[in-house]
Amino acid sequence: MSRIPSKAEILDWISANPTLTSKRDIAKAFGIKGSDRIDLKRALKELEAEGHLQKRKKSYGDPDRLPPVSVLLVKSPDADGDLFAQPLEWHGEGVEPIVLVLPRASDPALGEGDRILARLTVVQEESHNYEARLIRRIGSNPKRVLGVFRKRSEGGRIVPIDKSASNEWIVADDATHGARDGELVEAEQAGPKGRMGLPRARIIDRLGDPSAPKAVSLIAIHQHGIPDAFPDAVVAEADAAKPMPLKGREDLRDMPLVTIDPSDARDHDDACYAHADDDPKNPGGHVVWVAIADVAAYVRPGTALDREARKRGNSSYFPDRVVPMLPDRLSGDLCSLHEGVPRPCIAVRMQLDAEGNKIAHKFVRGLMRSAASLHYGEVQEAMEGAPNDRTGPLLQDVIKPLYAAYAALKAARASRQPLELNLPERRIVLGQNGAVKSVNFRERLDAHRLIEEFMILANVAAAETLIAKRAPQLFRVHEEPSPEKLDALRETAAAAGLTLAKGQVLQTRHLNALLNAAAGTDEAELINISTLRSMTQAYYGIENFGHFGLALRNYAHFTSPIRRYADLIVHRALVTSHGWGKDGLDPAEVDKLEQTATHISDTERRSMMAERDTTDRYLAAFLSERVGNEFTGRINGIARFGVFVKLDETGADGLIPVRSLGREFFHFDADAGTLMGSDTGLIIAIGQQVTVRLTEATPVTGGLQLELLTLDDKPLPRSRRTSPAGRSGGKRKASKVKRKTDKIKRKVVRKKR
Repeated sequence: MSRIPSKAEILDWISANPTLTSKRDIAKAFGIKGSDRIDLKRALKELEAEGHLQKRKKSYGDPDRLPPVSVLLVKSPDADGDLFAQPLEWHGEGVEPIVLVLPRASDPALGEGDRILARLTVVQEESHNYEARLIRRIGSNPKRVLGVFRKRSEGGRIVPIDKSASNEWIVADDATHGARDGELVEAEQAGPKGRMGLPRARIIDRLGDPSAPKAVSLIAIHQHGIPDAFPDAVVAEADAAKPMPLKGREDLRDMPLVTIDPSDARDHDDACYAHADDDPKNPGGHVVWVAIADVAAYVRPGTALDREARKRGNSSYFPDRVVPMLPDRLSGDLCSLHEGVPRPCIAVRMQLDAEGNKIAHKFVRGLMRSAASLHYGEVQEAMEGAPNDRTGPLLQDVIKPLYAAYAALKAARASRQPLELNLPERRIVLGQNGAVKSVNFRERLDAHRLIEEFMILANVAAAETLIAKRAPQLFRVHEEPSPEKLDALRETAAAAGLTLAKGQVLQTRHLNALLNAAAGTDEAELINISTLRSMTQAYYGIENFGHFGLALRNYAHFTSPIRRYADLIVHRALVTSHGWGKDGLDPAEVDKLEQTATHISDTERRSMMAERDTTDRYLAAFLSERVGNEFTGRINGIARFGVFVKLDETGADGLIPVRSLGREFFHFDADAGTLMGSDTGLIIAIGQQVTVRLTEATPVTGGLQLELLTLDDKPLPRSRRTSPAGRSGGKRKASKVKRKTDKIKRKVVRKKR
C-alpha cells in the first residue's frame, strides 16, 4: 500500500510545481498507484472543499500564487546568515510561501524591515518555495548616471556621456566596483554632495569599452533622449498601488484565459480564450474573448504616473534591455496578467460567424486569472502533436478552440486582403558578456499569427464602440501611398517585367497581386522592399482616415496599454463611455488629445530610431571580426555617393562607396534609382544580387563599408580608363549617359540567373 501524503505535503508540492498539478502528476510524484489513488482523490476533494485548492479543468492549483514580481518584507537573517522575506500580497488561504532572497554583489545591503520589489523564481527546495532577486528597495529611487570613469589616486570621477549634464560625479575608493580608467560605467547617487558640490556616486555596473556591445543600447538611449530613470514621485505612486478588488467588476476568474507571448517576455498585457458559439442562429460560429490589462485603473489622469507615461509615450525595446513606459511595480507586476493571480482587465467578447466575420461584440470591465502563461513555440508544438506538461492539459479545451477560431479569421483576412509583405525580421541573440552570439531571423508560426489576428479584431471592436458612442479617441492611422511613390513603384515593377495597375483607386489587393507575381523570382525581395518604401508612416490622430495596410476603415490601439500610451487613452475612453468609473478621460485630456497624438507619434519614431541604431551597432560589432570576408546580399538603396546593400546572412546594411566602383564616372538617376557607368555602361539598380567584401566595420557608429565583387553573379566590367584623368573624362560624358538612360526610359533590364 502506498503512503498517502499529508495535506501539507500536497500543498507544498503544488506550490513548488505549479505546472504539474493534475491528480496524475501528484500521484506520480508521491508514488501512489492503483486503488490508493482513491484516497488521494479524497484528500484533494477535502482540500478543495476547505478552500486550499481550486479545481481547474483536470488540474489543481493554489487559489492565488505569487506573481513573478512581488513586494516583500525582509526578515532578519537566520542562524546560517540566509535572508528570507515575507510576501506582502499573499492572497491564498493555504500555507504562506517561503521566499529566500539571493543578493548580488552589486546589491545594496538589506536589513530587517526593508520593503523590496523583487523578481521571483519558483524552486523545489525543502527550505523555501521561491528565490528572489532584488529589483530595488521600495521608497528608494537613487538618481543614475551613465558615463566614462576617470581614475584618480583616491577613487575617481564619472564624466556623463549626456551632453546636457553639467556636473561630473565623485566616486569614493570603496565604491568603484573595480572599474578601470576609461571604462563606461553605470552608477547611482550614493549620498549627499561632496567636494565642490559634486554628487557622490557608487558604480553599480561596469560596461567596459564605450564602443563594446554591452554599452550600445545605453548609448542609444541617451543619444536619442529616451527617459530611462523614473522620478521619485512616479516610483512612490507605483509603490503605493494595491491589487484591485472584484467590486464593480465582472468575475472572469473561472474563464481559462491564457497569455501567449515570446519565451523571454517579462510582462503580459493580453490574454485570450475561444470556444464554439452555442447560439443556434450562428451555426459554425465562434466566440473569442480578448482580455487586456486594466492599466487605467492604476494610471489616472493628472497623476505623476500619467505625466511620466505620456512623456515616454511608449516602451522601448533593445536586445539587452527594455526601457518601460511604467515602473516595474506596474509593468512587471500589478498590470501584468501573470499566471494564477487575479488581475483587473478590460475584456471584449466577440462573436464570429463561420466565415470569420465579426457579427457582434461587447466590452466588460472584469477581474481575471490567467490559466497559463504560454509562449509561442510550445503552443505551436502542442498543436503539431507534441504537447508538454503545461500545454497538454489545455490542448483540447483551450488551445484547439483558439486555432479553430483563427482558421475562421484567416478566411475573413483572405477576403479583406491586408498588405502581405514578406520581409523577415532579424533577431539578435546576446551572450553572457553582452556581445552578439548569433543573428537569426525570427520564425513566423501560426501561433504568432493567431495572436495578431485576435489583437487586430479587438482593436477594431474598440474603435467601432467608441465611434458608435461618439466618444473622443485616438485612431491608428495609416494613409494610402502618395501618387509620386506609387509611380516610382510602378517603374520598379516594370523594370522587373511586372505590372501594377494604374487608373483605379489603389487597394491592398492590387499590391498583393504584384507581390504574388514576384514571389519565387529573383525580383521578390526588390518588390517587397520597394512596396514597403512606397508606404506612408502610420501615426496617431483624432481624425479617422482608416488603416490602409490592414485594409480596415476603423482601427485604434487597445491591446497594449502597458507599453503604449495610445492604448491607455483608448481604455480611458471606454471607461468613460461605459460609465465604469471616474478613472476615464477627463475634459483636460480631451482638450489636448491632438497634441498628445502628435507627441506619442514622435516618441514612437524616436524609439524606432534608437532601436535601429542599436541593432546597427550590434551588427557592426558582430561583423568587426570578419573584415575581409566575402558575403552575398541584395542592393536595397542607391544614392549619388554609393550603393546600399543588405547582407543575406545577417540582414545588416552596408555601403559601397561610389569611389570604390572604379575610375569611370557614375551618373546617378534619382528617378530610376540607378547608377550608370559612363565608360562601361554598367547599370547598378535596386534589387540586384551582389557579392561583396567587408572592408570596414565601425561598432561606434554602426557603419559597414563594402567592396563590390560581382553583380548578378557576373564580375564587374573593367573600365578602359586607367588614369585619374579618366574620371574627368567621365564627367564630360555625363550628358551622353543621361541621353542613354532617357532612351531606355529608366527601365532596368537584367537577366535572370
